Amino acid sequence: MALDVPQERGLGQLDQRFLDGLEVCRFPLLPFLRPLPLDWMYLLYTVMFLGALGIMLGCCYRLSCAAFLGPYWYLLLLDKTSWNNHSYLYGLLAFQLALVGADRYGSVDGLLRPQKRNAHVPLWNYALLRAQIFIVYFIAGLKKLDADWVGGYSMNSLARHWLFAPFKLVLSEEMTSLLVVHGGGLVLDLSAGFLLFFDATRPLALVFVTYFHCMNSQLFSIGMFSYTMLASSGLFCHPSWPRRLCARFPPRLRRVLPSTQPPRTSPDCQYGGRGGRGSLRPRQHLAAAFTVLYVLEQLFLPYSHFITQGYNNWTNGLYGYSWDMMVHSRFHQHVKITYRDGLTGEVGYLKPGVFTQSRRWKDHADMLKQYSTCLSQLLPRYNVSQPQIYFDIWVSINDRFQQRLVDPRVDLVRAPWSPWSPTPWVLPLLLELSPWRERLQELENQLDGHTDAVFIADFPGLHLENFVSEDLGNTSLRVLRGEVLVELVEQQRNHSLREGEGMQLPAGQYHKVHTVSAEPSCYMYLYVNTTALALERNLTRLQELREQVENGTAKEPLPPELRPILGEPPVPGAPPDPLVSAFLRRQQRLEEQQRRREASLAQRLLRFLRKKFYLFRRSALMTCISLRNLALGRPPLQQLAQEVAFANWRGEEEEARPEGGGGAQGSTSSEYPKEPHVF
Repeated sequence: MALDVPQERGLGQLDQRFLDGLEVCRFPLLPFLRPLPLDWMYLLYTVMFLGALGIMLGCCYRLSCAAFLGPYWYLLLLDKTSWNNHSYLYGLLAFQLALVGADRYGSVDGLLRPQKRNAHVPLWNYALLRAQIFIVYFIAGLKKLDADWVGGYSMNSLARHWLFAPFKLVLSEEMTSLLVVHGGGLVLDLSAGFLLFFDATRPLALVFVTYFHCMNSQLFSIGMFSYTMLASSGLFCHPSWPRRLCARFPPRLRRVLPSTQPPRTSPDCQYGGRGGRGSLRPRQHLAAAFTVLYVLEQLFLPYSHFITQGYNNWTNGLYGYSWDMMVHSRFHQHVKITYRDGLTGEVGYLKPGVFTQSRRWKDHADMLKQYSTCLSQLLPRYNVSQPQIYFDIWVSINDRFQQRLVDPRVDLVRAPWSPWSPTPWVLPLLLELSPWRERLQELENQLDGHTDAVFIADFPGLHLENFVSEDLGNTSLRVLRGEVLVELVEQQRNHSLREGEGMQLPAGQYHKVHTVSAEPSCYMYLYVNTTALALERNLTRLQELREQVENGTAKEPLPPELRPILGEPPVPGAPPDPLVSAFLRRQQRLEEQQRRREASLAQRLLRFLRKKFYLFRRSALMTCISLRNLALGRPPLQQLAQEVAFANWRGEEEEARPEGGGGAQGSTSSEYPKEPHVF
């Protein structure tokens, strides 16, 4: 948890999230929660970090638990967009650690207080922690009994990762996804808790869960979660395993290691078996009752969404406490935010995500309501009176059709929302169209490498307004189900299309697709990005010319404007050729990708350590600056800017790296997808 504070808790980028005076919409669970001033936020993180260190060392244990637990839950409740299952788990484990006696062995408190040193821990402490980890595995397995997971639609692209290459030696990629990714994940989650619990099966379980979590650490950006789950596996082993492990070290080392002597009796424990039952103290009765009630509550909470119905959308509840890990994958094709001036009627559009620091709001009705309310308070500063806010969000979940999440005709500023009742303006997921997924995959497989398809499903009475870019040649629309009316806006012409019919769409013009059938319509766009295709051909031609010059097969010398592709400086005074510049940027990205792929294990480890070092360095320096500000006041702005610049410094190697060197990582976002531009 101490390592998690600068990373996933965000200490390394705290000033970017909570800068004083920043106009940003936030999404707290409780409306009255507000962030503290920036310097005080750094103090809060410092308290949380010191609390995590104290828990780890067993130093001032109860105080350390309180120091970590309070700030952690405050920060978690302050921002719903950061919620996920493992962040919720950390909060639960911190709460449990505050109640149990985890400072009895190998702790600073044990050195200072002999009555705690090497003393027994009550059995309910182990039962509580083991039950929590068991629930994480088992409920995650139950959630994976979802039809989409069993059918292999939840994570169907994961099998392309290099970690699954050994399985693809004997299985196809499709079968690897179905049997290994989805089937293996389901079986492991359902069985891991049981296998860890029994002595006979525990060694096998430890092998599988270790392999599983090591793979997850490479597949997903989930912070310390994989390592936390690896560490929690030791809870299921016999409590004496740390003692036996320390006993294997040489005598010289055992002097600085925790004791290998048998544990001493503790007044918190009950001894004597059944005969001592009548001597149980009220505190022990309370502990047993709490353990039972806590486990029952944790079993109930993932299925409590019938109570908090306002948080249900296409999936149940706020993502984070249901243990439905990786069951749903989403792809956002298009997000449009429209505002209307309540006095003048003027209509305008906002960039998706403006005034926010996250993209999670697009999938949750409660966050959309908070976002629209925030926008209604910010837009009057930009001469928009009594703003009305409308969202048009198109999303595909688990490879289904792209469809609307919310009704685009509803002003969400004034729309009703309650945590206890269903949200009326959330449109239902068209589950009846789920069997179409195999057909859609077949249609995509029939396309050539230059043609792309977008599959749309829309509700009766609604229409899709679309603009076909001039870059997209040979764009057509074909109806797969229902009936639509295609309105060509500039030509003022309408075309009625039924199932199986299609038409060409003019480039550089708007059109509207109205669903006129009584049932939802399904249709597909087919298009070719002719500009991108021509650019790719030109870049390929330049690559061929470069190779011909390098291997001596060129029939004629390159003209001066193309000489930079050989690494030569451009002609003085001549404007750079845009095509040559694009070629050089692409080559730079390819070389960076190749350099990363061919890096040795030592180089990759060094790169990883450098990245973490500068993250922790910035966290420490920015924290020191803020604590100094609180203690002595803020210095002049020029000095403060120099201190922040020093904290941001990442070494000469990083500064010398050319811009765009990280091109191996895609830079497109969900609002601006890389391929489909027909919206």
